[in-house]
Amino acid sequence: MKKILIPIVLISISAQAQSIVGKWKTIDDETGEARSIVELFEKDGKLFGKVIRIFTHAGEDPDPKCTACPSDDGRYKKKVIGMEIIRNLQPYDDYYGDGDILDPENGKVYRCKLWLKDEKLNVRGYWGPFYRTQIWEKAD
Repeated sequence: MKKILIPIVLISISAQAQSIVGKWKTIDDETGEARSIVELFEKDGKLFGKVIRIFTHAGEDPDPKCTACPSDDGRYKKKVIGMEIIRNLQPYDDYYGDGDILDPENGKVYRCKLWLKDEKLNVRGYWGPFYRTQIWEKAD
């Protein structure tokens, strides 16, 4: 009986330890609309994320440049599609943190923390003691 229980326990543990690496649909926390697809990937033991698709409305530039980014940031005036907006997040037991996230619409860079909850990705940006959290959904 013990031989049967051990594999079942291991399967349930591995199902809970989901990776956040992959493609995520960003959801605007004000409108509830999908805004982009961000691909999260690991590089040198840290987590990064780049924009791979943008959902635009009629009249919006389908491949905009980050003109709001600070001029001393290497992403200034670069195309948003393909841009790394999440950088250098360290892995911890149940979250990633100590890196940063860029909001290409306003050019602001925030400290960042990411964690999974109920199969959705919580993305929190910090500016001093203030923060804002978005919930991203797994993209197909």
